[in-house]
Amino acid sequence: MIPLVYHASYSRLALPSRHRFPISKYQRLFEYLCQTPFSGQFSLCSPKPANQTALASVHCPQYVAGFIHNRLDPKAMRRIGFPWSEHLLTRTLHSVAGTELAARKAFEHGIALHISGGYHHAHQDFGSGYCIFNDLVYSARRMINQGLADKVLIVDCDVHQGDGTATMTVGDANIISCSIHCRQNFPARKADSHYDIELEKGAGDDEYLSTLEQILPLLILTHRPDLILYDAGVDVHAEDELGLLQLSLEGIFRRDMSVLRHARDAAIPIACVTGGGYCKDPLQLTLRHSQLFHAAAMLYR
Repeated sequence: MIPLVYHASYSRLALPSRHRFPISKYQRLFEYLCQTPFSGQFSLCSPKPANQTALASVHCPQYVAGFIHNRLDPKAMRRIGFPWSEHLLTRTLHSVAGTELAARKAFEHGIALHISGGYHHAHQDFGSGYCIFNDLVYSARRMINQGLADKVLIVDCDVHQGDGTATMTVGDANIISCSIHCRQNFPARKADSHYDIELEKGAGDDEYLSTLEQILPLLILTHRPDLILYDAGVDVHAEDELGLLQLSLEGIFRRDMSVLRHARDAAIPIACVTGGGYCKDPLQLTLRHSQLFHAAAMLYR
């Protein structure tokens, strides 16, 4: 069965009424997946919260302590984009740990799926763009430090560049970061990933998928990773509120199938996170995120 990592705290966060972040999407996606014909292929796993010591081994200890104990200044919290609360702390610690759990489960099952994660705008000593701790880099480092992997490949297909992932892996030959994103989108000032694949505003299915099919085999052949962490952000969709690309729902499904198929065929464990996606219609957003899980159910029977 395919491990499905989820915790109820992911959507248990009260935000201001006009807040842009669709916090309910995690619970909605989980409930939707439980009703699908392929729900029987998933095995539910629930993470325990990440602890301060573990987080401080990857992020700046002062930043970690400042967030956990609500000592960050207002400017730092505004940059993150959420007001501090105990519920925010709880969901953050569980979400970071959820990606680590998915990575660990991927070694056992070949694949694991996390209904959260992809907080790639979090840097070593500050958060940004709704991202507090970088679960991708955190999980990669934990797997390496615990001897489960020598090399981890992060494939980030969110529409926004994973600038935090880039800055946190500078000079690290063991964590390879690849960001496939829209050039004109956030952040305005891009960082340097190991691989930055920039697509122009308005790129659609054919251009995106052709680019992906060119880069994925090269990454796998060149680096031979022991683990792939895949950020399957759906803000690449044509109707996403914060995206500037033009992928269709079918295009997102084909993208996810492509990444998973390359990992499966190369016998590389892959842990997937849901990443970004912004839409006022909760059903449409759920359908976009569900493509990853549908693809996994088809390929990993």
